[in-house]
Amino acid sequence: MKIAILVVVSYLIGAVPIAVIIGKVFRNTDVRQHGSGNAGATNTWRVLGWKAGIIVLIIDMGKGVVTTTLVPMLPLGFGGLPPELVAILCGLAAVTGHVFPIYAGFRGGKGVATATGMLGAIAPVSVGIAVGVFGITLVLFRRVSLSSIAGALTIPLSLVLVNRYTTIHHHALLIWLTIVLCVFILFTHRGNISRLVRGKEQPLPGTQFSKRIGRRK
Repeated sequence: MKIAILVVVSYLIGAVPIAVIIGKVFRNTDVRQHGSGNAGATNTWRVLGWKAGIIVLIIDMGKGVVTTTLVPMLPLGFGGLPPELVAILCGLAAVTGHVFPIYAGFRGGKGVATATGMLGAIAPVSVGIAVGVFGITLVLFRRVSLSSIAGALTIPLSLVLVNRYTTIHHHALLIWLTIVLCVFILFTHRGNISRLVRGKEQPLPGTQFSKRIGRRK
């Protein structure tokens, strides 16, 4: 019962629709009615500009960090579960809340930023590797969705490598849960995957401008 309370609190934190709030407050716009139709950092960048996009990115990542590190510190106890497992459960609840927010008709973002914050708090080395893969993929292909998918696929593999070749050891359950999380992220990106296959996925806003500038030089 105590764990259930922690999970519910984490879900409610993760469900705060930052992109929707910023769009409504500063532009009287629901970002879900434009662009890709989701309430994430990338679509906020596309609809409201890079400043709003970065703010949403930081806060959405923060939701993953807070629910993974601070929520488990509430004086409710772990019910005999390992602390790392409790942190994972709370983080996953936050990701679920971000994707299916109760405050916004269960229409949220893709969960990548919140999942990154969650895993960054639990397994920073593996997340660092995944962020590197994300960055390289973004530079090469200029598609945030593809970069997010590549980064998500990297997480379980990097956890295995870190466990095997370093002194850091993560519970095997974390690896399996990141596989589930990876599948979940693939599911939330199913529309993007379809557009990538059809060559219809739009590049990160600003890249086309950069290309035009490059051609003028």
